[in-house]
Amino acid sequence: MNEGLNSKKITIAIDGHSSCGKSTLAKELANELGYIYIDSGAMYRGVTLFCRRHDWVSPEHLDKEKIIAHLNEIELRFIFGPVMEKPQLTLNGELVEKYIRSMEISNVVSPVATIKEVRQKLVEEQREMGALGGVIMDGRDIGSVVFPDAELKIFLTASPEVRAIRRYDELKSTGADVTIAEIKTNLLERDRIDSTREESPLIQTPDAWVLDNSRLSKKEQLSIVIDRIREISAQ
Repeated sequence: MNEGLNSKKITIAIDGHSSCGKSTLAKELANELGYIYIDSGAMYRGVTLFCRRHDWVSPEHLDKEKIIAHLNEIELRFIFGPVMEKPQLTLNGELVEKYIRSMEISNVVSPVATIKEVRQKLVEEQREMGALGGVIMDGRDIGSVVFPDAELKIFLTASPEVRAIRRYDELKSTGADVTIAEIKTNLLERDRIDSTREESPLIQTPDAWVLDNSRLSKKEQLSIVIDRIREISAQ
């Protein structure tokens, strides 16, 4: 842990397109700073998994009325433990990390995330988690909606080609049978949906710090952001 950064606990909001490495950066910063990391993307994937299991969403179908009517049946929690590399999401008490990262869920999470009532439910829960400060959250509307007063807002970006390769490597490591072309198509479609949805679209807020990590290693990126946080904490 970097002790010199703990005197002032700030809120850090990281937004950006799919597969830019938002979660990776957020987790590394949380470990470095001793902050709480809230994975908002996992929460939307958790809701989507619940809906997929009930056949309320597919690539061709979205039953908004059924989803909205059953939102109160969804309980999402993050659990922590000494042997875990990151917080693990539970859906109604079930550990679901291995299910929510699949392409099956990736292909339908954006339509579910466009539903106003879904976003309202999760934003309320996210704000409760971050009420005491010292938190890092990544997503698509964190700096604009969830934590509009965050001391540091980062808009993370990378080229579609780089993002597709990173996602491909991640999925192949789990044994998934996918191609880079399929992944790139999925990413660009999710970008379109996320940026044009009516409820809390992905935007770059005027006060966000834009960081293109296409040619940065994880170590270089972390160092750059830590320097920025150090400047803010010293103010």
